[in-house]
Amino acid sequence: MKFFPESALVQLEYEKVKTLLAAHGRTEYAKEKAANLRIHTRKEFIHTELQQSYEFKLLLLGGQHFPNDFTHGLSKELKLIGIPGAVLSGEQFLLIRKLTENTGSIFRWFDNDRRTAYPALAQVVKDSYYERVIIELIDEVLDEAGLVKDTASEELAGIRMNLYRKRNELRRVFDRIVSKLNKQGYLADIEESFMNGRRVLAVYAEQKRMIKGILHGESDSRRTSFIEPEETTELNNAIFSLENDERKEVYRILRKLTQDLSVYASLLKAYHAIAGEYDFIRAKARFALEYNGNLPVVVDKAQVKLIQAYHPLLYLYNKANDKPTIPVDISLHEKQRILVISGPNAGGKTVTLKTVGLTQLMMQSGLLVPVNPDSELGIFKQLMIHIGDTQSLEFELSTYSSHLKNMKHFMENANGKTLFFIDELGSGSDPNLGGAFAEVIMEELALKHSIGIVTTHYLNLKVMANKVPGIINGAMQFDEKKLLPMYKLVVGKPGSSYTFSIAERIGLEKRLIDKARKLVDEDHFTLDKLLNRTEQDLQHIDKEKATLQKLLKENERLKNEMQQVMDKERHRQEIERLKQQNRVTEEKLAYIKDMERRLKAMVIEWRKTTDKDNVVKMIHALLFRQKEKISAEKQQKKLAEKFEEIGGEVKVGDKVKMKKNRSTGIVKEIRGKKALLQVGIMPMTVELKDLVVIRDKEPEAQ
Repeated sequence: MKFFPESALVQLEYEKVKTLLAAHGRTEYAKEKAANLRIHTRKEFIHTELQQSYEFKLLLLGGQHFPNDFTHGLSKELKLIGIPGAVLSGEQFLLIRKLTENTGSIFRWFDNDRRTAYPALAQVVKDSYYERVIIELIDEVLDEAGLVKDTASEELAGIRMNLYRKRNELRRVFDRIVSKLNKQGYLADIEESFMNGRRVLAVYAEQKRMIKGILHGESDSRRTSFIEPEETTELNNAIFSLENDERKEVYRILRKLTQDLSVYASLLKAYHAIAGEYDFIRAKARFALEYNGNLPVVVDKAQVKLIQAYHPLLYLYNKANDKPTIPVDISLHEKQRILVISGPNAGGKTVTLKTVGLTQLMMQSGLLVPVNPDSELGIFKQLMIHIGDTQSLEFELSTYSSHLKNMKHFMENANGKTLFFIDELGSGSDPNLGGAFAEVIMEELALKHSIGIVTTHYLNLKVMANKVPGIINGAMQFDEKKLLPMYKLVVGKPGSSYTFSIAERIGLEKRLIDKARKLVDEDHFTLDKLLNRTEQDLQHIDKEKATLQKLLKENERLKNEMQQVMDKERHRQEIERLKQQNRVTEEKLAYIKDMERRLKAMVIEWRKTTDKDNVVKMIHALLFRQKEKISAEKQQKKLAEKFEEIGGEVKVGDKVKMKKNRSTGIVKEIRGKKALLQVGIMPMTVELKDLVVIRDKEPEAQ
């Protein structure tokens, strides 16, 4: 991607993003790649890197462990391993083993399911393979501490066995000498001492001539001399020689191991790059979690469609200070190429401009961006920016001269793949003349099919935006009552600079404001006032719209809750109905089974007995009595639905039920142990013991 000027990335704070990203890297590979972050212009590269970051972000959100724990830098060692005659140390071989083991864990992690679920992450290892022989070669030679094993060669095993014997012999001889001389009072210290790699005695200086041997040195105070006894000289010489042989054999073994692994030098470099690449992807994912980065839709054409986009650095700052960040929505494409943003100073025009620029750069670098996932970002090959005072003292250029020089470069080099940003177009010169040039510049950039954002206070540019195809207006909203910017972009309408409103609110004398108004062209003032009033009306409409939307949502919520209540009640009633049906069905089944059992018993009886008439009477009694029983049960059920039994003593005027035939009536008179009932239109005498007092059931509340 081409940039103009050279400081464009610094002005858009892209360098700060790279620094924050590098801080999340654990390896030198990741930190270096973050410091030299590439901005791609090919969709396949951008899409792959974005998808990798997104997939790793999903792993982090899901709390899954990705087995890439190797963080050491092995660039020098891996270069050395490919040089003939080079020798690596045991510690260096252990790091190579750990690198290989790390790669094996990664390959095992990518089973068939995970390769399908995380295809972009799997792509990092698609051209490599895991070679276990590397670990086997190292394990044959080195132990867990990185020391060469005795079994690494027969020669080394023999040397170390002889060393073990000689050292044991030396220890026995030396212990005997120490015991003898200590009894004689010659030794200043009986602890083991070594000088020049040889075992020596710590002898009082005045007794040194009493001991035959080699003087190796004296203490700083000269009160102690260090003597190698002549009895151990030959043993020390033998041990020294064997230790030298051991060093040579160990060096030979490590050199051979280095040579054996040199055939895997390129593979090991690939392993190192894989570990670093996954660490870099991890750093991008962790960084994205901090500023709420998401995966947008990437299209292979020049366009910008941002939905709820945030400036990532501003989002992080506000997040740290517990402040809200206002998102921005911007759509720029072939039919709507240039957005002219107007509004008061400190209203967020420049921040909006930088938000679009930095978001675009991050996306083309493979970084997730703080936007709604439905956002669609195109690909640009050139970025031009003009922000702030670019006065050059070196070339004796004024602010406006420098401004025009940059605009000249814009107009000469811009094309359909250019994304440009111009802050305060036309500023630094006479408003009328500067405004005229600004119109020419915007029209030329529109003809070049470039896409960009321009901020301005010039009214003529606001008017122009409604006339020239491809150029649209936008305004940063301002709360005129509170005299505070709202940092919210509204596309489609120009904004007022609120010059006189701000002057009135801060308490500037009215006569000075009126005097200033008279100096302004009437049409110019009327237009700004109209923009002011229009913007405030739009804000009022937006508030009412937001309130209406809130009420609609509340209404929808209540409607859903009511529907849920109705559904639950309907469900309860249906369950109750089914229960009742099941109960009736169960009673019928029980009755049928009972009848079947009794009839079977009677059939058996019919076959056995000779008294057939008696069996017929039993069948007749069973069937007709059962009918009477069913009829009585139905009558009882009807009575139970209308009346309830209250029991107690029967008195005149009580409503009663007869136990035998379930009929009901009113007690008219009591005659001893009998009562006269009025049942319908007929009187009836019934025994008191066959009556039960009842009363009408109260209707259930609906």
